[in-house]
Amino acid sequence: MTTTKPGTDRPGADDLDRRLRVVVIHGPNLNMLGQREPAVYGRETLDQINQRLTALGKQLDPPVTVHTFQSNHEGEIVDAIQQFGGASDGIVINPGAFTHYSIAVRDALSAVAKPAVEVHLSNVHARETFRHQSVTAPVVTGQVVGLGSVGYELALRFLAGHLKTTEDA
Repeated sequence: MTTTKPGTDRPGADDLDRRLRVVVIHGPNLNMLGQREPAVYGRETLDQINQRLTALGKQLDPPVTVHTFQSNHEGEIVDAIQQFGGASDGIVINPGAFTHYSIAVRDALSAVAKPAVEVHLSNVHARETFRHQSVTAPVVTGQVVGLGSVGYELALRFLAGHLKTTEDA
């Protein structure tokens, strides 16, 4: 698992040798997974999710180098999308609360123009009305909602297949 602050590091040479690179970006409060509302978000921690994604990436064909990033700050997420998303083949993103109002995150995803999958642990459509709107949905390839942490795995599997198909075309 590689977790880096934007501007402080880049994926290493080992990462560059991989055929596919996917950045997984976790938004605000996801660092509290396992503690925050476990009935809604589950008991699994963010580190456990990231470790599973890294292991899954190595098993996929072609293998996927998974680079992870988490921030509670909108500007850092924008920086991560621009820096790591631009250097990656695809993006898995759980923008958290920024899903519903961050035009900056939406525009960053649009600007890097990479295949992206938006993930939400809970079913946002079965929750409060303000969670039903996603400003990022129009600029991502797809969404996985309400399937818990397995949603991240499904997003990574989709991107690996999608990117392989795109490369083969």
